[in-house]
Amino acid sequence: MNAAPGRDVIRVGTRGSALALAQTKQIAERLGKAADVEIEIVTVTTQGDTSRASLQTIGGTGVFAAALREALIAGECDLVVHSLKDLPTAEHPELRLGAVPKRADARDALCARDGLTLAELPEGARVGTGSPRRIAQLGIARPDITAVDLRGNIDTRLGFVEQGELDAVLLASAGLGRLGRADAATERFPLSEWPTAPGQGALALEVRRERGSRHLERGLEAVEHVTTRATVLAERLVLAGLEAGCAAPVGATAFIEDELLFLTATVYSADGTRSLTSSHAATPDSRSAADLADAARDVAERVVAELLGNGAADLAPALESP
Repeated sequence: MNAAPGRDVIRVGTRGSALALAQTKQIAERLGKAADVEIEIVTVTTQGDTSRASLQTIGGTGVFAAALREALIAGECDLVVHSLKDLPTAEHPELRLGAVPKRADARDALCARDGLTLAELPEGARVGTGSPRRIAQLGIARPDITAVDLRGNIDTRLGFVEQGELDAVLLASAGLGRLGRADAATERFPLSEWPTAPGQGALALEVRRERGSRHLERGLEAVEHVTTRATVLAERLVLAGLEAGCAAPVGATAFIEDELLFLTATVYSADGTRSLTSSHAATPDSRSAADLADAARDVAERVVAELLGNGAADLAPALESP
């Protein structure tokens, strides 16, 4: 998707994986239509794409965002598209979250051989995932099966199941859907029982802090989804309040229903033998972006305080009380 000579253009930075390109192209089409400009996609290679080491070894999921941010700051692109769950929670001094599009399915999916569900997997089954949270949740649900640390793109991970090296893998439903592989899922776990990573299923459009061109700002406004921004803010504030990284064994789910913003968060021990959960709700004064953000901060503060007060930092030593 390259710009025609002489036309206004918005350059969109993205990782080069099939999933990243698929979700970026979907957003780019909407941006281009709303802003009435050409879109140029700029592919950026990150350390997370080139290293096969575990995410914990190379610095957590923030390694996917670092190179994209560097390209944005250097002026190589006008905005970058992140999977929101990969974006560090700390505010960047030179960048801002320009838009959060409507969230896709936030659930985790099991992709198992022979159409099996988690309950149907045999004792000793090998299930691949690179997420400490998912490993802990597997330990709670099925302590008799083995979690296998796994990296690689979605097709690579599904290939381990198709070739018989693993019995199943755990993946994000949103990613499967964006790649047209939704039919690979043999079970999707309800968020009420299996909370996922803060921000999972949502995308983040990050831009430089100073206001951009009128075309860019018009495009950002068109793809913004106020409810999604508020709910993922609440979830991400749990991570920030716990001083936890993107790869910490923490699940969080926020949603708005009956004029209330609900937030539930769970902290797991690494082996999945213990967990702590806190749930609270807040009533926004209105559905405006500012009031929803205030409600998100309020409910997250109460959830974090309860988790820390009940011993979350002792349960998962990587978490530290502020």
